[in-house]
Amino acid sequence: MIYLKLIWSYLKIGLFGFGGGYAMLSLIEREIVGPGWITPKMFTDIVAISQMTPGPIGINSATYIGYVAPLHAGYDSPLWGLLGSLVCTLVVVLPSFLLVSYTSHFISRHRDSLVIRGIFSGLRPVVIGLIASAALLLMNGENFGTSTTDVVISVIIAACALSTVLFTRVHPILVIVASGIAGFIIYC
Repeated sequence: MIYLKLIWSYLKIGLFGFGGGYAMLSLIEREIVGPGWITPKMFTDIVAISQMTPGPIGINSATYIGYVAPLHAGYDSPLWGLLGSLVCTLVVVLPSFLLVSYTSHFISRHRDSLVIRGIFSGLRPVVIGLIASAALLLMNGENFGTSTTDVVISVIIAACALSTVLFTRVHPILVIVASGIAGFIIYC
């Protein structure tokens, strides 16, 4: 039964997750944390790990959730988790694969159409809104702390990192490393 629920959830994520992984984070959170397959803390950890590993965040999270959900549902063997990983990964990729296969042929034939250009112009702000929604979703106690002091310090680190990336030529990887070191020093 858990596999049918996973298939249905990841089919919805694959069909309606426009704009990439960050744009689909709120949908993933609703479909995965909502039924209780994982906790909000685990979801935050999945997002962090998915960002560090190669590959799209949607596929990485599908693979992980597909593994842990059957184990949390009472299936004892890790083989059930591997089956869940395979199923979720394939189901989340399938709609995009089919859609891209069809639309790439269609769009290449009609790329100069005003309708196609209008559709893409309309989708751009939606994707930006979905990414902003993901940013707001990740602004929680798991990432910023629960005390006022922790929140203020986290916002200062985030603002300094954003300012450094936007207004200097410092490489973003150096900013990430420096932010991690600052967080380690402050919180440990």
